[in-house]
Amino acid sequence: MQSLVRLYRNDMRETLRLSIPIVIAQLGVVLMGVTDNLMIGRILGAIPLGAAGIANSITFLVGSIGIGGLGIVSALVSQAAGKRNTKEINRLFRSVIRVAWSLGLILGLICVGVAWQFELFGQTPDITRMAKPFILILTVSNVPLLLFVAIRQLCDGLSRPRVAMFITMSALILNALLNYALIHRLGLNGAAYATLLSRIYMAVAIWVYVKKDSFFRSYLVVETTLPLRPLIEKILRLGLPGGFQFFFEIAAFSLAVIMIGWLGEPQLAAHQIAINMASTTYMMATGIAAAGSIRVGMAVGRNNRSAVQRAGTAAFLLVTLFMGLCCVLFLSANEWLVSLYIRDNLAVSSIAATLVIIAGFFQLSDGIQVVGLGVLRGVADVNMPTLLTLFAYWGVALPLSYMLAFPLGMDVQGVWIGLLAGLTVSAILLTYRFYKRLPQIQLEEIEPEVSVH
Repeated sequence: MQSLVRLYRNDMRETLRLSIPIVIAQLGVVLMGVTDNLMIGRILGAIPLGAAGIANSITFLVGSIGIGGLGIVSALVSQAAGKRNTKEINRLFRSVIRVAWSLGLILGLICVGVAWQFELFGQTPDITRMAKPFILILTVSNVPLLLFVAIRQLCDGLSRPRVAMFITMSALILNALLNYALIHRLGLNGAAYATLLSRIYMAVAIWVYVKKDSFFRSYLVVETTLPLRPLIEKILRLGLPGGFQFFFEIAAFSLAVIMIGWLGEPQLAAHQIAINMASTTYMMATGIAAAGSIRVGMAVGRNNRSAVQRAGTAAFLLVTLFMGLCCVLFLSANEWLVSLYIRDNLAVSSIAATLVIIAGFFQLSDGIQVVGLGVLRGVADVNMPTLLTLFAYWGVALPLSYMLAFPLGMDVQGVWIGLLAGLTVSAILLTYRFYKRLPQIQLEEIEPEVSVH
C-alpha cells in the first residue's frame, strides 16, 4: 500500500484537492438528516425517531433516482471542458435544469402515492401515523434539492466545487436553527419543514451565485440555437442507469428498514442511529467518487489513457485510506457515538452499539464500490454497472438479510450482515470491471458531441 501511495502521490493530491469541497458539500446534505435525527431523538424520543427514519429512507429512495441520474452531468461537463467546448457546457447546463424539474415532478408523484398507501409497509400504528405527513413534506423538498444538484453539476464539472460547499454548510447551520425552533413548536413535522426551507435556500443561493460570478459568465451565454432535446435525451440515457445504481443501493437499505420495522420499534430506532453514521461516511466517500469521475472525464476529453488509469487508481487508494480510518473509529468508539443520539433508552443504545461495529466492517466495501461506480461513470460505462449493483444488492444483500434475520433468528444484526455481504460483492465486481475494461476502451469514441440531424 505504501509503495502504491508513493507512486500515485501527485494524482491522489489532485483528487483530494478536488474532492474536499465536494465531500464537505455531500456531507452537509446528509448532515441535515443527521441533525434532524439528533434533535428528534433528544427532544421527542425513540418512536418519532423511527418514524422520521423510515420517512427519510422512503423519500430519499425515490429521490435517489434523480440525484444519481443528474450526477452524470459533471462528467459530461468535464469532458466538454477538456475539449474547451464552451457551447456544449452551456447546452448541458440548460438541459440539466429541465431534467431536474421533470424528475422532481415525476418522482414527487410517486412519493405521494407511497404516502397514500403507507399501511402496506406493515409498520406499527404510531410509526404509520407520524410518517405519512413527514413523507409528504420531504417530497416537496426534493424538488429544490434536485435543482441544487443540477446546478452543482456545472460547478463541479468545471472544478469549482467550493460554491456548493459553502452554500451547503450555511444551509446546514440554517437547518439546525430551524429544527430547534420548529420541532418545539410543531413537533415531528417541524423537522421536515426545516429541511424544506433549507433546501429552498440551497437552490436559490446556488442559482444566484452562478448567475453573479464572472467565472461562469461565458458558460451561461446562449450562443447556439440548437435544440436541447438531444442533450436532454443524452442526460437521461446516460444518467438514469446511474440513478438506478444509486436506487438499487438505497432501496436495499430502505427495504432493510422495513424488515427491521417488523422486528420492533427498539430495533428500528437503533438501526436509524447506526445508518445515520454509516450514511455520513458514505456521503463523504461519494465526494471522492465524484472527484474521481471528474478527473477521469477530463482525461477522457484529452484522450489520455494513462491519465484515466492514474485518476481512477488515485480515487480507489484515497477512499481506501479514508474509509479505513472511519472503520477504526466505528470499532473503537461505537458506544460514545451512539450516546450522541440517545442516552435514556438502554435497549436501543445496546442494539445500536452492536450495529455500529458491523457498520465499521463494511466501511471499506461501501467506499470502494461507490468509487467504482464513479470512475466507470467517467468513462461513460453505466449499463453493466447497473446490472452488477442490481445483483449485489437484490440478489445477495436482501435475500441474505432476510434469511439471517428471520429463519436463522439473528434479528437486526442479521439484516446488517446481509447488507455487508452485498456491499462487498459490489465492491469486488465494480473494481474488477474498471481495470478489465480500461485497456479495451476507445477513448476517442466515448460520447462524442451530440449532433442534430
